[in-house]
Amino acid sequence: MKIDFHNHFYPSEYLKKMEQWGRRYEFTHDATGLKIVKEKGARFLGITSQMENPEERISDMDRLGLDIQVLTLSTPNVYFSTRKRNLYLAKLVNDYFADLCQKYPKHFIAFASVPLGHPDDALPELHRCVKDLGMKGVVLGTNIDGKHLHMKEFWPFYEEVNRLDLPIFLHPMVPVHPETMAEWPLVPLVGFVMDTTLTVSKMVYSGLFEKYPNLTLILPHLGGTIPFLYERINNGYRAFPDCREHISKLPSEYLKKFYYDTVSFHKPSLMCGYHTVGADHMVLGSDYPHVIGDMSKSISTIEELDIPREDKEKIFGGNGKKILKLA
Repeated sequence: MKIDFHNHFYPSEYLKKMEQWGRRYEFTHDATGLKIVKEKGARFLGITSQMENPEERISDMDRLGLDIQVLTLSTPNVYFSTRKRNLYLAKLVNDYFADLCQKYPKHFIAFASVPLGHPDDALPELHRCVKDLGMKGVVLGTNIDGKHLHMKEFWPFYEEVNRLDLPIFLHPMVPVHPETMAEWPLVPLVGFVMDTTLTVSKMVYSGLFEKYPNLTLILPHLGGTIPFLYERINNGYRAFPDCREHISKLPSEYLKKFYYDTVSFHKPSLMCGYHTVGADHMVLGSDYPHVIGDMSKSISTIEELDIPREDKEKIFGGNGKKILKLA
């Protein structure tokens, strides 16, 4: 079985509301005619047809032998407008995803989007999604309107996610100063992976996983740069007292418990992740149908790795079945 944890789907109505309500965003087209979205002049999203079309998506999945996609709303999620509108967007997206899963139960599983900028709204929506809509986890952006995920105001939400034993999938958000990345499409190419690295490092050093050690995180893009910086992050604990203030062991003791999706497509990088956290903590990701995603390559690069077949099967779907509690 092959389970894709990292892909992009946007309900058409959500995109309309994003254009209507997203005052910080500029909608335009690139040289190929692709509709793109910018923040402070920096491109962060290109809207391809498959992002709104489940039938086209299923056709590609069947053709390439991909069994299940875990649907999550990625950037900019439901953090960019007013409190009332963000909750409306969360309900709109979650209801749409739930309907898709009901219509195509063999192809799709969904994670909930919640307006975490207002935790009092996020918790009831999480409960609705799990109890009424049957969702299997939650997706969070790496920053919530500029606030990274270690902030104490979010901890009651993590406490409930921990109690419910739900996995959290992270997806990068536009960094706080995207204008520094406006010359080329550097937000998705560089900014995303750095925002993941930054927010996860802060979450670890803050003691969040000391308090809630059973939280299950799925990190995008092979964890940003975390496998490459693994020992450097450990050295922060060894060298700086403030990096030891809230945690009792090396950061790697927390980092090695997370799952890292394979959206890299670069075999040496994937082997770095493999040697760092092992096949037991890697899951398949395609970034489909983002213009820099590739469903076919997501599969072929794992097939081409010089690792045991049983480890490939863990990455393709074995670990995913455990995370999603599939029989």
